[in-house]
Amino acid sequence: MGVEIRVEGLRKSFGRQVIWEDVSLTIPAGEISALLGPSGTGKSVFLKNLVGLLRPDRGHIYVGGGDVPRLRESELYALRRKFGVLFQDGALFGSMNLYDNIAFPLREHTKKGESEIRRIVLEKMEMVGLTGAERKLPGEISGGMKKRAGLARALVLDPEIILADEPDSGLDPVRTAYLNQLFVDLNTRLGATFLIVTHDIGTARVLPDNLGLLFRRGLVMFGPREMVLSSTHPAVNQFFNARRQGPIGMAEEKDLAEAAAESVPPSRPAPIPPQLMPSDGGLRPSMRRPGAWLREHRVTPPPGSFVDDQGRDWLTDWDALAAQRRR
Repeated sequence: MGVEIRVEGLRKSFGRQVIWEDVSLTIPAGEISALLGPSGTGKSVFLKNLVGLLRPDRGHIYVGGGDVPRLRESELYALRRKFGVLFQDGALFGSMNLYDNIAFPLREHTKKGESEIRRIVLEKMEMVGLTGAERKLPGEISGGMKKRAGLARALVLDPEIILADEPDSGLDPVRTAYLNQLFVDLNTRLGATFLIVTHDIGTARVLPDNLGLLFRRGLVMFGPREMVLSSTHPAVNQFFNARRQGPIGMAEEKDLAEAAAESVPPSRPAPIPPQLMPSDGGLRPSMRRPGAWLREHRVTPPPGSFVDDQGRDWLTDWDALAAQRRR
């Protein structure tokens, strides 16, 4: 199962260039979260801070009880076993076939025998739809297959957290849709925590449970998908509805004085599309949050559920709820 990531007061700079001043958010365990923002706002830098490849100027990153910036090297090495990382280009070794690429972390970081490695590699290749492609070289396959091979390699150590840096980069809309469905199915099957950095608005509108926007040296907003997509905050509204009017300009960031002078009224948010569901027709892990599925789909709670004194729905009959959704 996935683990929670809690970030408090994170600041990062490179020399005199400040990337962000004060980023705080909690990425829920076992859910799919996505982080977006204009180019140059430090999305990939944020991922590198999470795994300890970069250290922030100040702040905390709590993962599984440890504070990443304050861990010793040996502790950091152990913590990184919780993470699986899908790099933007797949980061496959061009001279190795897909089988050996995916087996690489097992051979480097475990003492498993080749028979056990083979079982794990073939299992992960089956998960991402690459059965039969074991002997192919990276140069012989499409961009979408490279992404799936990189994802299989990220899965072989059974991580509790999966980080994906612009996984849809370079893919056409059809392959992007297939990859998004794969993320949902893997999240449902494994229960891992997913954090995806993307520029793709279509992906952001249907894939994640939670959305965040980085802009102007900070985190503008982070929260449930429905809350962010319905926001009238100028930057959030502009970005997620792909509009020219607003504080985000052609340059990476508009001059602050220019932005302050703008008086563009907030636009009506576009309708929120249905969220991607697992291929098997079941419920996403996030829908087991109290009341989440009820609030999105406006259904009547099944017998045995009740609302507490703070207005939260606590459900006890998930089979009845799933059956009601499929009608």
